[in-house]
Amino acid sequence: MAAPLAATVLLCAIVAGGADWPQFRGAKRDAFWNETGLLKTFPEGGLEVRWRRPVGPGWSSPVVVGDRVFITDVVLEKPRARERILCLDRRSGERRWTFGRDETYPDWAFIPEHGGGPASTPVVDGGLLYNIGRNGAIHCLSAEDGSIVWRRDLREQYELRDLQCRPSPLIDGDRLIVFTGAGPDASVMALNKRTGATIWKALNDSVSNSSPLIVEAGGARQLIVWSNDSVTSLNPKTGALWWDEPMKTSGNDSIPTPVTKGNRLLIGGLLFRLEEARPAATILWPGLRPASRRILSNTSTAALIGEHVYSARSEGQFVCLDASTGEIVWETEDVTVVGNGASIHITQTPEAALLFTDRGDLIRAQLTPEAYREESRVKLVEPTSPFGRRKFAWAPPSFARGCVFARNDRELICARLKEGAEPLR
Repeated sequence: MAAPLAATVLLCAIVAGGADWPQFRGAKRDAFWNETGLLKTFPEGGLEVRWRRPVGPGWSSPVVVGDRVFITDVVLEKPRARERILCLDRRSGERRWTFGRDETYPDWAFIPEHGGGPASTPVVDGGLLYNIGRNGAIHCLSAEDGSIVWRRDLREQYELRDLQCRPSPLIDGDRLIVFTGAGPDASVMALNKRTGATIWKALNDSVSNSSPLIVEAGGARQLIVWSNDSVTSLNPKTGALWWDEPMKTSGNDSIPTPVTKGNRLLIGGLLFRLEEARPAATILWPGLRPASRRILSNTSTAALIGEHVYSARSEGQFVCLDASTGEIVWETEDVTVVGNGASIHITQTPEAALLFTDRGDLIRAQLTPEAYREESRVKLVEPTSPFGRRKFAWAPPSFARGCVFARNDRELICARLKEGAEPLR
């Protein structure tokens, strides 16, 4: 299973820093970009695109560490499906290496509107890249040259459905935490990040599209997992149960990442109060209302800012809610086209919020309890994922080194968002 780790010390030149975006939703998985001096008004002709490179279908976000950009995609040539990890030069976009693996995809996955590409975003840590394929193949690669350090195929030991693995992995100390829905009793697993060996496994829940998050509350570190069956808090060191709350949802709804601020924990549209004295939680809202009321958006993760929640609705409306009560403070339809499949990804910065829509637009806006105030808008990528009669850009962008990195099913672009951003060479 594990390959020797000779010369691993040479990989330490690629280490995630404060200016990097080393995993899904950024360094702390909170969609916060600690960058100032960003463009206040976007050029009428569009942002300065530093480079654009062709990629295949996929819903994962780019990962940016040091002078490297990593992205996953799939090459679909029925009956062949080849999942890939591409490593590009951050300054030029030139290909540095490619890692590929042939996978068995069902016939429906070759239909464009069903989207069979990778959904899990890799994580880079200490010069190593960790990735989960759609069918449970886990690879640890050298971020320097793409060589295999270790690999595991969960299907050799556990039960997994076709294309089941969608949540993004998480690094916690010496553990790689994966949420794949593997059965029996291995829905969530912690692996030794250096060897791939199992440290612990837990739960028999069905997998969702939601990526886990670690929070510190109640005097403990808690791994929050939102499955299609429940919201569960686990001890990330041992996998032991802290607390859980039944929450039956479909995989089409359990997509947003858990969000936390202070003692509040937001799961989709269900807000918990985390206790201070022990690892436990109490539902604040919406209480015993139907499950449909516990989902704000089935495509997008909300933001907790101050005493308010800002989120897309599943039909594309953008709302501000009172975080204490869940009551609507204001609502607008000015962010994206209203309709099924709409999405609005929120990234906070010290100066403004950056909203990326399913239309491929990037918006700089001020989000306050008084109103939504749009400051500037620009087209980043074309929507290419078909759904119904429209096409969408669903993959969240990434932000690093003064630039935005955005993808659709055809290309990955790097565009400048800051005056005086690092030169190309």
